[in-house]
Amino acid sequence: MNWRDSFKPEVKELIEKTEQQIQSRLMEIDDQVTFNQEKVLDAFTKENVSEEHLNGTTGYGYDDMGRDALESVYSDTFKTEGALVRSQFVSGTHTISTTLFGLLRPGDELLYVTGMPYDTIQEVIGVVGEPGKGSLKDFGIDFDYVPLASDNKVDFDGIKSKLNNKVKVVAIQRSRGYASRPSFTVDQIKEMVKFIRSVDPNVTIFVDNCYGEFSEMVEPTEVGVDIMVGSLIKNAGGGMAQTGGYVVGKQKLIDLVANRLTNVGAGSDEGASLGSLRRMFQGFFLAPTVTGDAIKGAIFESAILEQCGLDVAPKWSDPRTDLIQTINFGKKESMVSFAQAIQKNSPVDSYVVPEASEMAGYEDLVIMAAGTFVQGASIEFSADGPIREPYTLYIQGGLNYSHVKIAISRAVQDTFFN
Repeated sequence: MNWRDSFKPEVKELIEKTEQQIQSRLMEIDDQVTFNQEKVLDAFTKENVSEEHLNGTTGYGYDDMGRDALESVYSDTFKTEGALVRSQFVSGTHTISTTLFGLLRPGDELLYVTGMPYDTIQEVIGVVGEPGKGSLKDFGIDFDYVPLASDNKVDFDGIKSKLNNKVKVVAIQRSRGYASRPSFTVDQIKEMVKFIRSVDPNVTIFVDNCYGEFSEMVEPTEVGVDIMVGSLIKNAGGGMAQTGGYVVGKQKLIDLVANRLTNVGAGSDEGASLGSLRRMFQGFFLAPTVTGDAIKGAIFESAILEQCGLDVAPKWSDPRTDLIQTINFGKKESMVSFAQAIQKNSPVDSYVVPEASEMAGYEDLVIMAAGTFVQGASIEFSADGPIREPYTLYIQGGLNYSHVKIAISRAVQDTFFN
C-alpha cells in the first residue's frame, strides 16, 4: 500500500508529479536543517545544559539557573550579547509591544522601513483602534513608515528622507504579515542595516523575526541588527513550547525590555519559569528540524497549488526566508472552502467548521483553520487570512512534512476534483 493510493487517479498523478518537481529543493532544505541543528547543538553543549536546568522555579523566580541557561543558549545561537526568553510573553505581538515600550520614550519616533506593519502592531502603535487604550501614541511616541516602492522593495531614498533626530528606533518586519509583498531575506535586511547605519550610525535597529527563525542559515542579528524578537509558538518553540516569546540583542537594550516586562529594579532577575523550561529547551533544540519540515511543506503547497491554476507566492523554486505560503483564491467562497478542508485534516478539532469572524486586533473578518496542540501555534499547520480582496489564505507551519503533504493533497482533492 502507498499513501497516495487513497486519492483519485488524477490527484495521485498530480502528487507524484509535484514530489518529483521539488526533490532538489527539499535536499537543499535538508542541508540547511543540519547546518542550523549544529548551531543549536553547539549552544547547548557550550552552556553545559543538564537535567537540573530543565526544572522550574516558583514565586519571584530568583536564581533560576535553568531560565538563565536557556537565555544563554538563545544568545549563543543568535550571536548576541543577551537574551530574554520568558513564558510571561503571551504572544509575538506582546513581545514586540513590550520591546517597543521598553526602548521608546515620549517625544521619540518609531520608523518602520518595510511599509505599514501588520494589523495587531497597528493597534499597539495607535494608528488604528480607540484612543486612550494605552498605545504608543497615547504616550506621546510618534510613528511613521516608509511605503515600499512599486516593486515591493525597500525605498532607500524614502528612508533617508524620514530619518531624523527624533527617530530612536528603526523597525524592520521580516515577514509579510497579511500584505501582498514578499518577506525580506536576511541578505536584504543586511542591505537595509548597512544603509541605515550610513545615514544614522546611532539609531537602534529592531527586527520582528516572527516566522523567520532557522528558515535561512544566517539570522538578522548576525548582520548588524541591534535587537530582535520572536514568538515561542512559532519557529523557535519547535512545536513544544506552550507559550512565550524571546528578545535577543545588545545587553543594554535587553535590560530596558526586561524592566518593561517586570519592573525597574527587578528586570530579568524575576519571573518564575514554573514548569515551562523542559518544553522550551526541547522545543528550541527541535526547532531547526521542525522549521525545515514546515518549509518543505510550504514548497509542496506552492508547487501543487500552482499546478491547480492558483496564484501562489513564493513560487516553489524561490528562496525561502520564513514559513508563510500565500494562495490567492480570487473569491471568498474558494478561500473559505479551502480553509475548512485544512481544518478537516488537522489532528485537533478536525470536526470543527471554521467561519469568518471578528478577531481582536484585526479590522476585517478573519477565517482561521488551526487544529493545533497549542492554541494558535503558527509553527503547527494552519491557514488564515482576512476576508478582503484578493481573498488570500496565508498557510504556515507543519510539525512534520508528511502531515502537510497529506492535508494539502486532501484539500486539493476536495476543492478542485469533486
